[in-house]
Amino acid sequence: MEAQIQRMLDMLAELREKASANACFGEPATAGDRTVIPVARVGYGFGMGLGSGPAETLQREEEGTEETDEDTGGASGGGGGGGAGARPLAIIEVTQDGACVKHIVDEQKIALAGALLAGWATFWLAWALVKIFAREK
Repeated sequence: MEAQIQRMLDMLAELREKASANACFGEPATAGDRTVIPVARVGYGFGMGLGSGPAETLQREEEGTEETDEDTGGASGGGGGGGAGARPLAIIEVTQDGACVKHIVDEQKIALAGALLAGWATFWLAWALVKIFAREK
């Protein structure tokens, strides 16, 4: 059991190493007197769970009664999972004149907002038309 837990902790450490700005953008680049530094939002999550046998098994353990695998049906369980993500936010451009932050626009979010706005407007237009034509009858 300790080996399995250690393996999960090793996987979490590997996940932390992979969830970085370098995974999304690469290393900062220098060309001439200009340096570009990537900025990203990086996040990761990890979860795990364990199980045991039915409620009778727990009661017998509390009473101190010994059991065999045949009594418990060999019931147990376990599981885990994790994930990581990196999202580009901006780049910092450093020159001899100073530093400048250039934000990265997420076009998918803009398209989604436009689609939601169109749906909202269509709903209210349809609602208004139903109310107008319902009065005429």
